[in-house]
Amino acid sequence: MLEVEGLSYYYHPDRIILKDVSFVLENQDILCMLGPNGTGKTTLLRCLLSLNKMKSGRIEIDGFDLTRTSVKKRAQMMAYVPQATTMAFPYEAREVVLMGRVAHLATGKRPTKKDRLISEEAMDKLGILNMSRYLFNEMSGGEKQMVLVARALAQQAQILIMDEPTANLDYCNQIKMLQVIKSLAEQGYSILMTSHFPDHAFLACNKTVLMRDGVIMAQGLSEDVVTTKNLSMLYDTPVSVIEARLDDQDRVIKVCVPIMNEYKKR
Repeated sequence: MLEVEGLSYYYHPDRIILKDVSFVLENQDILCMLGPNGTGKTTLLRCLLSLNKMKSGRIEIDGFDLTRTSVKKRAQMMAYVPQATTMAFPYEAREVVLMGRVAHLATGKRPTKKDRLISEEAMDKLGILNMSRYLFNEMSGGEKQMVLVARALAQQAQILIMDEPTANLDYCNQIKMLQVIKSLAEQGYSILMTSHFPDHAFLACNKTVLMRDGVIMAQGLSEDVVTTKNLSMLYDTPVSVIEARLDDQDRVIKVCVPIMNEYKKR
């Protein structure tokens, strides 16, 4: 369990970025963090990863205070999946995934046969073992994102921190990534993800946190938190949450629909 209590952060005391942020990520939770640009979502992730030092508050994983835990120990407990990026050198996909084993290596030691096997198993779990020798920088956005998830799995941390895991992906790859995220939760992982798409809260996440201007507006079960009123306030634009019936499955799901004002020519 990841527990965050009273977390605050600022670059200057006159400009608070995060104020008294508290939430809990439990076993097999998928928690979606929604909010407009500049609201502090990425800064919060950086605080959780100890890339930014919080000014006040508490971050614990299973009772361990992360501020008093070594970098290696933190990496064994929590893995980070950034938005797809490029590498400075022409690494193969398998080499990128193998980097996830650094958290388990002694300083200066090379990866062992066991480390390589764990990396291969991570790629196989995501169905990308056939891409092992692909050059990472030449892969598509969706392929890169899968490799970065495999790297996190090779790290063998039970908590995954994902920064907009569907960013820059086409519609098909967005759905594939959400399906992967749901599958990982079923396998025992706990996942905290940020998103700019409120529908993701319904499609993949059991919990949602709404944050604006560094303050949590609401949090709880996605179906209770992601509402017409809350989304309209969060994004300062009219949004309607409606129900859609899937006739072929006899199932009802919720979707978010922006209310567009008709453009009038002058």
